Amino acid sequence: MNAIGIVSKAGRYGGTYAHSDIAMSFATWISPEFQLYIMKDYRRLKTDENSRLSLNWNLNREISKLNYKIHTDAIKEKLIPPELTPAQVAYTYANEADMLNVVLFGKTAKQWKDENPTLNENMRDAATLNQLLVLANLESYNAVLINQGKEQRERMELLRQLAVQQLQTLEMVSLNNLPKLGTDLQKV
Repeated sequence: MNAIGIVSKAGRYGGTYAHSDIAMSFATWISPEFQLYIMKDYRRLKTDENSRLSLNWNLNREISKLNYKIHTDAIKEKLIPPELTPAQVAYTYANEADMLNVVLFGKTAKQWKDENPTLNENMRDAATLNQLLVLANLESYNAVLINQGKEQRERMELLRQLAVQQLQTLEMVSLNNLPKLGTDLQKV
């Protein structure tokens, strides 16, 4: 018997599967105590899933921070002559960081902060997993380009091409891993 939201399968690994909302209603029909047990367990599973997603985001953020060190070392070695004042040194680092922000996000950190005054985080903290992964790659690649002596304009063009290509690839991977229609079914 097939109905919208319910699928029955015979044989090994067979059973009756229902959309999670239908499964919850079925649990209520069996008994209110059973429904509470199912809802509690369902919430626990969702919390575990969200925790794993948060862990992935934090890992990518940490990778980004480590790559930032590679990036800043290249800036220090190749773009900052010893005669610069501390203010000029700070400007050089900020300029390179903002270049990466413009390449990836299309705006500087200040522009993002002006557009999001109520958020108590920076642009990179608000980035998606895919953006953080691409940012880490951009920082490493920019360090290579700096060491090769490329000018900022040329680096920006090369980095933009890389960012677009990698974001498209990661988006395709993410779309391919999305559950297919009907996979949000729970065995009843």
